[in-house]
Amino acid sequence: MNIGLWTDYGALNSKKVFEAFANGASKLNYKVYLNKFCDVNVIWSVLWQGRMKNNKKIWQDAKEKNLPVIVLEVGLFNRGYTWKLGLNGVNRDAYFGPKNNDNRRAQQLNLHLEECKNYKKNKKILIACQHSLSGQWPSLDIMNSYLPNTIKEIRTYSDKEIVVRSHPRNYIITDFSKNFKNVSIEKPKKIPGSYDNYNLNVRTYYSVINYSSNPGVEAALAGIPVFTSTSSLAYDVSNKSLSNITKPIIPDRTQWLNDLAYTEWTQDEIKTGHPIKRLTDKI
Repeated sequence: MNIGLWTDYGALNSKKVFEAFANGASKLNYKVYLNKFCDVNVIWSVLWQGRMKNNKKIWQDAKEKNLPVIVLEVGLFNRGYTWKLGLNGVNRDAYFGPKNNDNRRAQQLNLHLEECKNYKKNKKILIACQHSLSGQWPSLDIMNSYLPNTIKEIRTYSDKEIVVRSHPRNYIITDFSKNFKNVSIEKPKKIPGSYDNYNLNVRTYYSVINYSSNPGVEAALAGIPVFTSTSSLAYDVSNKSLSNITKPIIPDRTQWLNDLAYTEWTQDEIKTGHPIKRLTDKI
């Protein structure tokens, strides 16, 4: 099997991850080519802009030919140290390997579930936005309707303050707060000295609403009730309807955490080929 690594269209921090992938794939006896369309194509994220803009055509061409695409991107557990490898998508739309895993990897990564017993005392609901140009959205114009429709639905059931938080690299242009009572817009602030971390503390919110990006997973790990789409990695432990916003639940998250731990890998682990084999066994 030939694997094409599209290194020309990776983010600035992608070089070492692509190199690790190439080493791992070679150990599995796959032939690796750089920036060449192959049986399997490996791209960096589904953010169709900047350096990654040309990945969109590779993604579309592969889909038209029914060829698999592996997506590499920044991880959540330890940003800059762990990296996601998903087959044919990102987040819950991707395949990350077999489910029903044990807890050994979660322990290895020092991942823990928090029990936030006092979340009901928190007074604000967070809507955590994501990049409007990302392929995570079912269509690129969905943000224009997602926010106002979500706020309207929340207002059907609750008058709690709503905080709408922008994506760190995609600030909200339209101030939706002007059209609704008790709604504010928040811009993320980078934490000085960190690799790529921002000042989000999900533990201060009553609940977190997020379509499919990291804040929903962060909230679920922290024991805060979450409301997500089916594309979120937190969906299996999320509330399924905003009608539950006044009485949200936090289900058992044990198996969810065990499986979540197998969605991200270090460069050294990728070099072994093991994370790649978990995906290519399905190709």
